[in-house]
Amino acid sequence: MIKTNKHDIDVLVDSFSAANKDLKNGVFFSNLRSRMTNAVEQSVNLSDGLVVLKTQQKEKLFSEKFSCPNCGLSLPEIEPRMFSFNSPLGACEKCKGIGTVYKVSPDAIFNYGLSINEGGIVPFTKFFFNETWYTRLLKQVAYEEAIDLEKPIGELDKSDVNILLHGTDKIYRVSGTNRYGRHTVIYEKFDGLIKELERRYFDNTSEALGMEISRYMREELCEKCRGKKLKPEVLSITVDKINISEMADLSVNDLIQYFRVGLPKNLNAYETIIAKSILKEIIIRLSFLKNVGLAYLTISRQAKTLSGGELQRIRLASQIGTGLTGVLYVLDEPSIGLHPRDVSALIVTLQNLKNLGNTVIVVEHDKETMESSDYLIELGPKAGKKGGKITFTGTVKQMKHSSSSLTGQFLSRRKIIRLQSKPISENKGAVILKGAKQFNLKNISVRIPLGNLIAVTGVSGSGKSTLVVETLYNALKYYIDGYMQEHIGTFEKLEGYQYLDRTYLVDQSPICRTPRSNPSTYVGFFDDIREIFAQTIEAKVKGFKKGRFSFNVKGGRCEKCQGAGVIRIEMQFLPDVYVTCDVCEAKRYNKETLEVKYKGKNIYEILKMTVEEALDFFSNHLFIHRKLLFLRNVGLGYIELGQPAPTFSGGEAQRIKLANELSRRETGRTLYILDEPTTGLHFYDIEKLLQTLHELVSRGNTVVVIEHNLDVIKNCQYIIDLGPEGGEEGGAVVYQGSLQRILDEKKSYTGQYLNKIM
Repeated sequence: MIKTNKHDIDVLVDSFSAANKDLKNGVFFSNLRSRMTNAVEQSVNLSDGLVVLKTQQKEKLFSEKFSCPNCGLSLPEIEPRMFSFNSPLGACEKCKGIGTVYKVSPDAIFNYGLSINEGGIVPFTKFFFNETWYTRLLKQVAYEEAIDLEKPIGELDKSDVNILLHGTDKIYRVSGTNRYGRHTVIYEKFDGLIKELERRYFDNTSEALGMEISRYMREELCEKCRGKKLKPEVLSITVDKINISEMADLSVNDLIQYFRVGLPKNLNAYETIIAKSILKEIIIRLSFLKNVGLAYLTISRQAKTLSGGELQRIRLASQIGTGLTGVLYVLDEPSIGLHPRDVSALIVTLQNLKNLGNTVIVVEHDKETMESSDYLIELGPKAGKKGGKITFTGTVKQMKHSSSSLTGQFLSRRKIIRLQSKPISENKGAVILKGAKQFNLKNISVRIPLGNLIAVTGVSGSGKSTLVVETLYNALKYYIDGYMQEHIGTFEKLEGYQYLDRTYLVDQSPICRTPRSNPSTYVGFFDDIREIFAQTIEAKVKGFKKGRFSFNVKGGRCEKCQGAGVIRIEMQFLPDVYVTCDVCEAKRYNKETLEVKYKGKNIYEILKMTVEEALDFFSNHLFIHRKLLFLRNVGLGYIELGQPAPTFSGGEAQRIKLANELSRRETGRTLYILDEPTTGLHFYDIEKLLQTLHELVSRGNTVVVIEHNLDVIKNCQYIIDLGPEGGEEGGAVVYQGSLQRILDEKKSYTGQYLNKIM
């Protein structure tokens, strides 16, 4: 077949006939095959790779290229890059290999409990009290389409809500006063709130506006690839009838089983020879992941959904795979997010790394990890300015007998975290979540009795964060606040939310990402410190007001670093670098401001004080003293008042948030959720944390902790244990009820380990 721009020309190259008896004759078949080969070669040379085979029954078109001659779909030569969603060769053209796209969510832009005039359209709330041309258009649309501006959005007809979201085909006449005070009339089409917000998001040049609108956008599956990230033609290439996306959706455990047993038995002799060395390498690498407690993870799991501990263990698995020797490895809290059952596997992996001829240094608070170490170094005796000294070096046995080692006292059980056993309170009602199905959750229902300290436990990957953070917390925020802030995990029904007036997630995200934020600004007593300085005689003589002592506004701050104390140097291919300001030398303020003193100290010297030092200094200022007490009570007496926010660990950031919550005036109807609050905490600090949690509960609040630490779990009144395993084998409720009864639950790994310490 010769193709031209206008038409096709068919050329008959050869024709022949053969009966069945002729085909059975070996000589005839050999001649026929030679003749067919010549005919095909001649055809592809004439037609750029196309051949038509025509029989009496049908006609079939063939191509020597990776293409379909009928539909026009073609592929380049198959190579590894095609199966990567990070390569343009394989990535889905719509989502660029991400698997998701961002779209404006109707639930995020509406507060269904408010009317339009009350600010029910959240992105435009402030504009309804300060008119713009767009809000005038909205009101004109509402007038002409008979949409009640005073009626709560949740009570409007679906057709009215649809008009607000997606607009109409009509042109509306809008009148009003322009910026020059003249009466003006414009004619404009209303495309709906979703298109307007998307237009502003994609067309804007302001980073601040983009950040604002992104609050109302939600991540959704790409409509073209349905989250598989690759082009359809790439997904059509299969091994053992499974494409690469389906293979990546299997867990590490399932993949090991498939590559060991499932795939080899379906390969022929030729394929087996090719696959042998490849399968061996894949199984070895998957086994590394399994050995560090990550058997439940799927290969397609997004990195942003992994915890810090999971990411660290993936890096650890990759290092073991290199087979290097003579390397010094430093691991920071590798047991984060690990159930006691899984810690043993991690320890075996670390010992294997050591046995290869490497040195492994682990910064760790986990008891089992410390007891498995060959050598221990303890720093202290306390934290902050009272720490920084080596208080012990030696073996585990020596540490347990050391009188100077605080850690040794807990390891030898000379000191223990006391059990504060209290009966479950049932007089404040309960929140009941029914039919939770997000990710691996098996259509489960959980009951949370309010006014208690509640632990959600289970092995790694059993679905704890999915249940508590993604489903329960986001659902409560939606029901209490009236609008959606984050995507809510799938569930059927939520009962009992009316008993609460607030829910708060105390996670380990930074309190702020810039050096301008610090504990005094976050907890909220820096304004009072500035007011004290403004009331000094020296400040009044110089005419300094309260604003003079802020490092965020012009006047009193150092203008070179603009009050940050450091100067950010942008690096083109590396993270930004912060260097100390050479003018103020990290003091943040100019010389004139630093000359004003209160009780012999200037504003910079006060910001350099620790919480413990500031407690004595501000003992006569009740408001400041009270806020400082909360910081000390959560074990943060060593931090400085002006310590930059980015320098805090996840555990410290979490406790600063707790101190801030404790300092608030509340109704006792708040549900707090804490995700792994013991991360980075010593036994000594865990005691203080428990006192804080018990205080929150004593005020009538409810505290839910996602936790693996047995000392915390044994102090909870109510336990919800998920499992029995991680990944697809998890997501079920193994146990929920009182602490005492879980000790008798044979299926619960948490119960088994609690029995050992109780």
